[in-house]
Amino acid sequence: MYIYAALTITCFLAYMAAGMNWFDALGHSFSTVAIGGFSTYDASIGHFDSAAIELICIFFLIISAMSFSLHFLAWRGRRIRHYFQDPEARFLLMFLAFLSVITVISLWLTGTYDTERGLRHGVFQVVSIATTSGFSVADFSVWPGALPFLLFVAAFVGGCSGSTGGGMKVIRIILILKQGMREVMRLIHPNAVIAVKIGKVSVPDGIAQAVWGFFSVYVMLFFLMLVGVMATGVDQVTAWSTVASALNNLGPALGEASENYGEMPTLSKWILVVAMLLGRLEIFTVLVLFTPAFWRR
Repeated sequence: MYIYAALTITCFLAYMAAGMNWFDALGHSFSTVAIGGFSTYDASIGHFDSAAIELICIFFLIISAMSFSLHFLAWRGRRIRHYFQDPEARFLLMFLAFLSVITVISLWLTGTYDTERGLRHGVFQVVSIATTSGFSVADFSVWPGALPFLLFVAAFVGGCSGSTGGGMKVIRIILILKQGMREVMRLIHPNAVIAVKIGKVSVPDGIAQAVWGFFSVYVMLFFLMLVGVMATGVDQVTAWSTVASALNNLGPALGEASENYGEMPTLSKWILVVAMLLGRLEIFTVLVLFTPAFWRR
C-alpha cells in the first residue's frame, strides 16, 4: 500500500513540476498509477502538449505496469538490478522498446509526423495502449497501415502480474511462448525431457496447463462477446476493437467508437460491461460464481 501511495505522490509532484495545476496533477496521478487512463480533459494528456508531462506519464505507466512485489524487493534491497533480473520486467521493457521502434519508424516513413512529433506520439501511444491505460496524445485510430491493429494486439499482453495493468498479463504470454517452443523441440527430440523455465525456476506442468486453460477461456469469451456485439448491428472493426478494449480494460477503440461509445446500441454496451468485469477480475473469479459447486460449499 505504501509503495502505491509513494508512487502516486511522486507522480503528483512530478506533474506539478512539469506545469500542471494541483487539480490536474492530482487527477492524472491517480489515473496514471492506477493505469485508469481517465483525464480531466477530452483531449487527455494531449491537452497539455508538453514533452515533459508525456515523459513523466510514460515513466510512471511503465513502473505501474510492473509487479508491485518487484518494487518492494527493489525498495528493500535499495537496488534497481532487481528490475533487470526479473524475466517478466525484462520482457515488458523489450516488448515496449520493440513496438516503439516499429511505430516511430512507420510514422516517419509515412510522413504522418515530423521527427519530434513522430517520436513523442509514437512512444507515448505504444506505452499507453500496451500497458492498457488508454491515455492519448493523438488519434491513433487514423494512423497508417496496420499500426492501430498492432497497438490493440499489444493491449492483449498488458501489464505484469501483480501490477495495476490489464490484459492477459506478461507472465502468461511468456509461459505460452515457452511452452509452445517446448512442444516444437519435442517434435525434434521426442524422448527429450524439456522443462519450461522462468529465469532459473522450472515451472510445474500444472501451472502451464492452467495458463493454457485461461487462454482458451479468454479466447472463447472474446469471440462469444464479439459475435454478440456484431449481432446488435455493430460493424466488424468497431465490434472487434470495443470487445478487445473492454476485456483488456483499455478504453479507446476503433471505427465508430474511436471518439466514444455513445452511439453504440444499448445491448452491445451491456455486453461490454460484462467484458470489463471479466477482464478486471481475471475471468475465472467471475465464472466461478456461476458454478453450482461454489454455492453448494
